[in-house]
Amino acid sequence: MESGPSKVVISTDLPGAISRRQGKVRDVYEYEDGVLLVASDRISAFDVVMPTGIPDKGKVLTQVSAFWFEKTKHIVPNHLISTDVADFPEAVQPYADILEGRSMWCHKAEVVPVECVVRGYLAGSAWKAYQRGETFCGYDFPDGLREAAQLDEPLFTPTTKAESGHDEPITVEQCVELCCHKDAMAMQSHSIQLYKYAWEHASANGLLLADTKFEFGLIDGELTLIDEMLTPDSSRYWSANQWAPGHQPQGFDKQYLRDWLEELDDWDKTPPGPELPGHVVAKTRALYLELMERLTGRTP
Repeated sequence: MESGPSKVVISTDLPGAISRRQGKVRDVYEYEDGVLLVASDRISAFDVVMPTGIPDKGKVLTQVSAFWFEKTKHIVPNHLISTDVADFPEAVQPYADILEGRSMWCHKAEVVPVECVVRGYLAGSAWKAYQRGETFCGYDFPDGLREAAQLDEPLFTPTTKAESGHDEPITVEQCVELCCHKDAMAMQSHSIQLYKYAWEHASANGLLLADTKFEFGLIDGELTLIDEMLTPDSSRYWSANQWAPGHQPQGFDKQYLRDWLEELDDWDKTPPGPELPGHVVAKTRALYLELMERLTGRTP
């Protein structure tokens, strides 16, 4: 039986860190011997963080990431050390009630400045480019494809890693220029292998993994998965029984929120975002929880 929503965590302020950085969703604390990633319940859309949080969202992101990090470590190493608060720095132990279930203690890494997107279906920005008759990340798609059509093979479509605003699609050749040939080729290979592995697992649970993004860093010179992995924030999952080329099914992500925002007449997609009504919060939370349960067999 599903428990009620936990207390919403919008922001954290932990002691003892060398530095603290706040992203759209995560609060990142650097300590001498590691990095603490705390997933808040913040939610963003159109690059704007909404003032209303989604209960348990941070727990879903953390626990889904931890699930995938464990399942895929035979494919590529990752930065996760522990999700057990007892293993975190001593300075944060008094905040265990806040950190429990939504935090990862990780190795430090030198971040590679590329987001590694893999697409198995024609959706999102790739579909928009296709409608305009444009190439996408250097790829020419065949004529006659419909929205959400499955591609013959998953495509590696990297983007820049923007500190703010939109990431920009790039070609594999540009990816090589931003890092190096060895790392770019390894990221491409790892990303496609991870996508295929995750697609098989999702498919066995009635889900389609339409696309996802991975981030890599270097730890002692070794290419390593970092950040989050195959979460509803970084991936587009669909119900397999609702999929058909020609339309995009309801996803287990922020699309429901985006659709609601698109219908507003008095918001121009610039900060501040509007307060979210209860039904939008509840539906968004339910989608995140359902995805976690279907992927992992667990709820937060």
